Amino acid sequence: MMNYLDCWARVATALFAQALAGEPQLVDGLPKPLGAGAFGYAATLSGDQRGRFSVVLEGSVLDAPLVGEGMDQRAGWAEILREVAEAAAGDLLAQTGAKCRVEKFEPIEGEPKVSRAFQLQAGDRSWTVLVKDDVRAAADGVMAGAPAPAAAAKGEPGTLPDAVGERDALTSGALSAGIELLFDVELEASLRFGCREMPLSSILDLGPGDVVQLDRHIADPVDLIVGDKIVARGEVVLVNGNFGLRVSEVAAPKKRLETIRCLF
Repeated sequence: MMNYLDCWARVATALFAQALAGEPQLVDGLPKPLGAGAFGYAATLSGDQRGRFSVVLEGSVLDAPLVGEGMDQRAGWAEILREVAEAAAGDLLAQTGAKCRVEKFEPIEGEPKVSRAFQLQAGDRSWTVLVKDDVRAAADGVMAGAPAPAAAAKGEPGTLPDAVGERDALTSGALSAGIELLFDVELEASLRFGCREMPLSSILDLGPGDVVQLDRHIADPVDLIVGDKIVARGEVVLVNGNFGLRVSEVAAPKKRLETIRCLF
């Protein structure tokens, strides 16, 4: 059965190739001393799989602008490694059914005792990546250590209105009779990662390799859109090599039904 480390390696291999410049590849390698300037981050996980997962990179990787020209390379690596850690939790759920989540993500110092070593390769250059895996299955097999989901309050910033309290409305008869006749209607859903207003001249000047910065931080939740309505928010995960959405909050059924009015 796959464990968190296996999922991390799968996700990192895919996301590094998509998110970093120079089309880097992550391949298994032999442990090597990292020397001065090494830096890393540790993710603390809770749930069915819980513990600490550490990743340390060779310091010279900061000399190559893999996260984009003119960007803070260390901060960029922090964002990418956090995204990989969270996506690996989603992949673990898809592969094994084990639920876990990243509760804390923080910088660390020093080289960890190695569980597995990789080489990050871009062109003719390569850098050592060391991983220490202390993630283990929870003894009781439940979401041990994970906080219980909080009820979304009306008007609370960042929440979808009336998301809790009406969750069973579709089955309780609170909505109009005959609504089940619409249950087989297929609707097109899309994810909105962010947006940006640009002058036409800038759009016409776009070319391969250009980067368009959006108005949303990489750690912010993304919107699930049906019609022109937000029906849910969540975090992006990797599922069997495809992007997916792990839902963290949803609009009430009545709010979600309003999307149909936008389509008919």
